[in-house]
Amino acid sequence: MRYAGLTDEPARRKRDHGNPYDFRVIQQFTSETAARQWMKRMLAKGCEQDTIGQGWKYGYTFLVRR
Repeated sequence: MRYAGLTDEPARRKRDHGNPYDFRVIQQFTSETAARQWMKRMLAKGCEQDTIGQGWKYGYTFLVRR
């Protein structure tokens, strides 16, 4: 399952998720509106929302294998 989220602290989010090898910061945002629009696009593409992060300055994705 691919997850997408928003955060102000991408390094911390990566650590919190166990340093997944494919954790990627996809985009840096200059407005919360742009960040929320990106999140909606990621959800429309089939990602699950990672709700752990706080903030909106960076959009990230990672894959969870079961």
